[in-house]
Amino acid sequence: MAKQNQLSFLTSATLLVIIVSVSETLCRPLEEEHLLKQHDEWMAIHGRIYKDAAEKAKRYEIFKENVKRINAFNNGKDVGYKLAANKFTDLTNEEFRASYTGYNRRPTSVLPSMAAKPFKYANFTAIPATLDWRTKKAVTSVKDQGACGSCWAFSAVAAMEGITMLKKGKLVSLSVQELLDCDVNGKDSGCEGGYMDSAFKFIISKGGLTTEANYPYRGNERTCDTAKTGNHTASITGYQDVPANSEKALLQAVANQPVSVAVEGGGFDFQFYSSGVFTGSCGTDIDHAVTAVGYGKTSSGTKYWLLKNSWGTGWGESGYMRIQRDVSSRTGLCGLAMNASYPTA
Repeated sequence: MAKQNQLSFLTSATLLVIIVSVSETLCRPLEEEHLLKQHDEWMAIHGRIYKDAAEKAKRYEIFKENVKRINAFNNGKDVGYKLAANKFTDLTNEEFRASYTGYNRRPTSVLPSMAAKPFKYANFTAIPATLDWRTKKAVTSVKDQGACGSCWAFSAVAAMEGITMLKKGKLVSLSVQELLDCDVNGKDSGCEGGYMDSAFKFIISKGGLTTEANYPYRGNERTCDTAKTGNHTASITGYQDVPANSEKALLQAVANQPVSVAVEGGGFDFQFYSSGVFTGSCGTDIDHAVTAVGYGKTSSGTKYWLLKNSWGTGWGESGYMRIQRDVSSRTGLCGLAMNASYPTA
């Protein structure tokens, strides 16, 4: 009887192994088939066309691994924000960093006579509990830098659009392309990166910027079209740096106008951020430029900054990110309090 029971147990165990093995074998093709279909649908949505089958196979493997990581993150512990597949899903993180960031650390020699002036908002205390410059019509629509490291120009222009609206009462979309094409003799390098401060310096030296409608964005560097640059729709008189490593000082500035901000934005979670208040791990190797256009607090009490990005409306919360505010680090999350500045008019 004991031997019969032992045989029965072994038979059951063997059968279980076979069932599990068959199940795994069946699931793998189904999962692969689903991912292949998802990739084809993603290609259609984003208009992606590959040069040949080999390139498509390579990009599919990257897409698949990114989707798996995104799903694993979203199915894990709730940390207050979510990730999602977006137009960057067939890029490795290294490729993404190389093409879609573009902030170069600010050189200490950039117009120190202006940057070093006393902080304009140092004594400002009438700070609202929440603020969104979009509701005050001081923020233009989200733009898309494309595969060009021109975030520095988008950030500077967004800050300039904001102060122009506050001073003149009219919101106008200004030309980023003018900076890419014409700001070439200083510290800025078009799609290879640049600095908001030196962009402000260029704008001051040329007497202003023309409109986006007059000099539209092309996503690459071209010869400066001087026939268009003479029509200056908006101008600034100077710029100031927010005191470094102080979220309090940054709050004082953002309470008064949209502010250019540098962050470390090349991480995986940043690449695929979709919604919620970003609290992810990132360092202070600042490589991307955005614009702080407000701040607030969630119903659960998490304080956040509202950042306008330049990766189109398909990224984040319709092109925006809410990122945790008042963290313990002096630099702010992702280094956002390290190198912030704003134009004056």
